[in-house]
Amino acid sequence: MSDTRHKELPAATSVDPREVAHYRRFAATWWDPQGPFWPLHKLNDLRVPWIKQRLCQHFGRDPQAPLPLQGLALLDIGCGGGILAESMARLGADVHGIDVVERNIAIASEHAEGQGLSLRYEWVTAEALQQRGPAYDGVLNMEVVEHVADLPGFMAAACALLKPQGIMFVATINRNPLAWLVAIFGAEVVLRWLPRGTHRYQLLRKPAEVAALLERDALQVLDSTGVRVNPLRRSLHLCRSLRINYMLSAARDPVAPARSASTPTAGLAGRDL
Repeated sequence: MSDTRHKELPAATSVDPREVAHYRRFAATWWDPQGPFWPLHKLNDLRVPWIKQRLCQHFGRDPQAPLPLQGLALLDIGCGGGILAESMARLGADVHGIDVVERNIAIASEHAEGQGLSLRYEWVTAEALQQRGPAYDGVLNMEVVEHVADLPGFMAAACALLKPQGIMFVATINRNPLAWLVAIFGAEVVLRWLPRGTHRYQLLRKPAEVAALLERDALQVLDSTGVRVNPLRRSLHLCRSLRINYMLSAARDPVAPARSASTPTAGLAGRDL
């Protein structure tokens, strides 16, 4: 089910028109496993179990239950065509997917309906949604931060959408020469796995930068993992190194005040910051 009552997208400093145009161009291919978003389908197979395990651990759920996430309200920011949102809904979660590309919302809604899944999709920015005041048990901030223009403002809105005992997940690409070589030059130019222009080096985010913004809003990194790509087998695997692709989970410490951005994060200490 989609909600496109807004005739115009509310202005937000985090919205990059170039990024919106790029994803509008490829919106029709979200659900083609052999199309431009095939790496995201592969990544989804990897990230869903990782997210599920940490959600269950955080909320005291049995990950082996038929619907382990039943009753949890999740926000999927930058939901695209709904690949991750549908996976979470199949695990029982009540999912609200939002995106700044209107075509993505239409495609996600149509696909969910065809699958018999009940999800709520909405064409809205995180900042505008935050002004309305909803709160979620979990915020999925996956493969988004490298596409926003105003990262501090965007992260402030995303953190504000989380319930006091909620948990946030962030996935993105590190910013260093190796990450550029593999994730941009290798994936977009040499192997042509992704359309040219999918990622811009200056918008890539270091783990320490993301952690500092989480800590600014009193969220502490709980866990992190890297993602390794095997170009020969076109496969993805979890790994310890965060030097290229990485995922984080973070939650508020109910007894601690907001941490200084300079405070070392236990979940990232010494790990390719």
